[in-house]
Amino acid sequence: MTIKLTTEEFKKRVFDYTENEEWKYIGPMPAIIDFYADWCGPCKMVAPILEDLSKQYDGKVLIYKVDTDAEEELAGIFNIRSIPSFLFIPQDGQPMMQAGALPKNLFERVIEEHLLMSKAAS
Repeated sequence: MTIKLTTEEFKKRVFDYTENEEWKYIGPMPAIIDFYADWCGPCKMVAPILEDLSKQYDGKVLIYKVDTDAEEELAGIFNIRSIPSFLFIPQDGQPMMQAGALPKNLFERVIEEHLLMSKAAS
């Protein structure tokens, strides 16, 4: 199941940018954050893919959703200019941002090659 995040929950579950300048992910496993809006057509197309992936990778990858209309501060912090945009967060290392609606196979490849492999390597 995808998890909706507010700005406050983001600070508790992902990264508290008010306390730290340098990126330090605090989550228990790799994550994907979907920056979306309810009115966005491509966002609606990707939503069922993310639900499928949340079941497929249950216990391995967290999938969060951030409503850019409701969480303008958070969207601003990540400089979101187009939606959907996805932040891929490995357990260790720097996150990667990708804009645009992605097909399921591309999500799977990024999860396998960048999120889960980095965990296996550590």
